[in-house]
Amino acid sequence: MHDLDARKGMIEWAEAKTYLMAEIALYTIDQVAITMDFDTGAGHQQIMDRVQQFVARQAPHRPSKEHARVTAWVLESLINLGDVDRAFRRPYGAVDPDGVYRVRTFDFKLIEERRDSTGKLYLRASHEALNVLVGALDTDVESAQIAAEVKLDNLIRRGRLADAKRVAEQAQLLTIQYGDMIRVQLDATKRNVQAVDWREKVPELLDNALAHVEERVKAERAIAKYIAEARDEAEDPVRKSHAAELVDIVEDCVRRHIKLHTRLIGARDLFREQQDRQQFSGTLQRQTLDPYGHLLIPTLDLPVADVSRLTNRYFTESSGPVVQDVPDLAALVPLLLRPTPERTRFAEEVLDPNLETVEEQKRFTDLQWEQANAILDLSDEVRTLSGLLDEAAALDPKLPELVALLALQAYGPQTGTALRRSDHQVLLAVHANASLDSQGFKGDDLLLTTARLLNLSTAEHQAQSTKHTGDDR
Repeated sequence: MHDLDARKGMIEWAEAKTYLMAEIALYTIDQVAITMDFDTGAGHQQIMDRVQQFVARQAPHRPSKEHARVTAWVLESLINLGDVDRAFRRPYGAVDPDGVYRVRTFDFKLIEERRDSTGKLYLRASHEALNVLVGALDTDVESAQIAAEVKLDNLIRRGRLADAKRVAEQAQLLTIQYGDMIRVQLDATKRNVQAVDWREKVPELLDNALAHVEERVKAERAIAKYIAEARDEAEDPVRKSHAAELVDIVEDCVRRHIKLHTRLIGARDLFREQQDRQQFSGTLQRQTLDPYGHLLIPTLDLPVADVSRLTNRYFTESSGPVVQDVPDLAALVPLLLRPTPERTRFAEEVLDPNLETVEEQKRFTDLQWEQANAILDLSDEVRTLSGLLDEAAALDPKLPELVALLALQAYGPQTGTALRRSDHQVLLAVHANASLDSQGFKGDDLLLTTARLLNLSTAEHQAQSTKHTGDDR
């Protein structure tokens, strides 16, 4: 997300400095998180509409089309559309048990695109993205949610509804994260029962989750009832609005906990069902190997000796067994009894090819090149491209095309090549902040001039001469 602000200067279609991209990214993840459910996610257009309203608040003077493009750019960056497997990879250093410092790679996703049973795409916030929102990288989710709801109840009783709303939103995100942890285990069970520890880890997780959900539902219903009473009794419109928003958030937490409770009750039935299904479904197929992501990227950080050993083993085992040719007696005997073909002493007559001389056809004559170079010799002046095109058209109708090509080349001059050729000057072009419509050429007008080139030794000599002159003065 910090890279979004670092890369926004590369955007050419918008005044990107106006926008706080990391803040937009956090808001996008937040909207996806509160919209997605246990089994489903948020619609792409739904998130676009919500985030675009937030983007418009950052730059209300900018056009709505730009707001939409900024929203789409941030969302696509969070999905990481530019990568094959849509995953982010960041290196980090760690000391192993032997005391050796090693650089490792952390793979993660922020927003994932998935398909429902009908094939329609939806968005889900990943577990890492939820950690970013709640700041819970080293926090027990269950304990954090209990603490958040105790704090929420305390703030409500003290009448601090504005602060209570922020705590309620954090408790809502913790509820979503807790449900996502359970969903990950159940989805992994559907893919492969043996990959999930159903002997100790998952049953303990389900028992703790059931007890936690039952307690949270009771507490949240009591909090929702208390907030509803405060909403009905409030006379201040702002206080009444805060209370109504709190009621919606807490009721959403209750709804999510009830749905999670239903999933937890049926989790063991799901395990038995998947166990029976996978037991009679045949041998599990191995995951398809991705040579780029699984072989090339990890080996780039290894020493050459280790890489050579790994690649030799990979290509040896991936090429398959070599099948030796087995002689076939039925085909070998006729081949041996076949008469020897007659060999001629001389080959066929070699025909002389008909060669035609192709003359080099130049697009522009030498005279036109001389005229164009003379027009673009701007040692002591700055001219617009439109004016130079009109001047060239007065000399030759085809000359403006050559002048335009040389001017476009001057927009990114090859100064290094000019110095190696020992050129004394180079043509420069910059944007003129004006429109071009001259001699059939349209677009942005350019300002052109000729700059003198100095090599390093000459520049240092002139700088020293200037310094000595200043000292004499």
